[in-house]
Amino acid sequence: MPVFEIAVWSAMLGGLLTLSAVALGDAVSNRSTGSVRNLLFVLVTGASCVVMTGLPEIFFPELPERLMMMLKASLGPLAGAMSLYFLGNWLGGVREDALVHNLTALGGTAVLLVALALAAVSSQVDPMDFPPLLMLTATVNLVPVLLGLLAVIRAAKLGDPLARWMGVGMVCLAAATAGLYARGLNVPGLGLGTWLVTAVFTLAYFLIASALGLVRNRYNRELARLSRLDHRAEPATGLPTGAALLAEVEHVFWRTARRGGVCTVVCLHVSNLYELTDAPGQGTEHQILTTLAARVRRAAGFRCVVGLYHPRCFVVVLANDKLNKAAFEALTRLRSTVALPLSVMDAKHTYQPFTPQLGMGVITLEPDGSSPMEVINQAERRALAEVGEARDSRPISQHEIDTAPGELM
Repeated sequence: MPVFEIAVWSAMLGGLLTLSAVALGDAVSNRSTGSVRNLLFVLVTGASCVVMTGLPEIFFPELPERLMMMLKASLGPLAGAMSLYFLGNWLGGVREDALVHNLTALGGTAVLLVALALAAVSSQVDPMDFPPLLMLTATVNLVPVLLGLLAVIRAAKLGDPLARWMGVGMVCLAAATAGLYARGLNVPGLGLGTWLVTAVFTLAYFLIASALGLVRNRYNRELARLSRLDHRAEPATGLPTGAALLAEVEHVFWRTARRGGVCTVVCLHVSNLYELTDAPGQGTEHQILTTLAARVRRAAGFRCVVGLYHPRCFVVVLANDKLNKAAFEALTRLRSTVALPLSVMDAKHTYQPFTPQLGMGVITLEPDGSSPMEVINQAERRALAEVGEARDSRPISQHEIDTAPGELM
């Protein structure tokens, strides 16, 4: 094998090892079934590609010829069958569409049986008769590619937003499969350019498939998290709300009263939370709430209670032995950082600017005998008063004059 060709296949091997390391890290960190499937896909399918390049015989000349014949005859179809099965799961399985499930599950089973038969035949065939068997293997290995492409096209027509990108990956896989088996069969007339294109298509397929697998797995984990979400927490932010928030505030009041300390209750009222609901992006308030919740938590710190009294009102309860500089600094951070402008994505995937209009009400008290709801309501009234003062103090625009209702004469 020429040195330049060894360099091409070695570079492809390095890319596959990098993707394997990423998949391994994802599997270790998340420990989910989808992450493990993605790791197995990269390892097994990547190994079948490397075997067809001839690199193992170059790096390890002592490898038994019979073993390499069995691997070249069976590993590709085995990887194709496994990939079809994983693709079916990625597309949603039988619960999404029975035809897609049949194309992937039943097609994968058929390819698996053929792969086992090819492994048995290759263990007995004469080495001189191996090229026709490898040609048969190449033909078999194109079957899962075709079935996968049909399944992806149908899923895209049914509305799967990621299926069209997987379709691009399947086209790359078809080109990579043809090139790799051409290399294994030593087809005459092909040179370094063909192998370079084959390596690029191979890495492109693995990169697309791995990225889409990670995206779908992350989305499934988020859905699982939301399905297990405590009903006492607000879904967009995960912050306590309702009775859960009042219980936490009451506990802080009780604990602080035992120490003889003071509590500072802060209400942050977002007066324009639903400002963008008439824009193309419905539901942008969830993006705003998630961002503001993160800002509030970072500004207030992790030793205090942060909750959502209602969608427009964040509550922060700071407990100290006495009113000190740290409490004033936390209030300053809340006022300066939470109201910074941000961008939200609408339904057309374009970003809309949004500047929170906040009113902040602060009450510092000795919490012994205080009612959490009464204190929060009082702090919210102060926040609403600040919002009203800010609205009255700003200049009135011509648009507001034009759209204001006229007085009855």
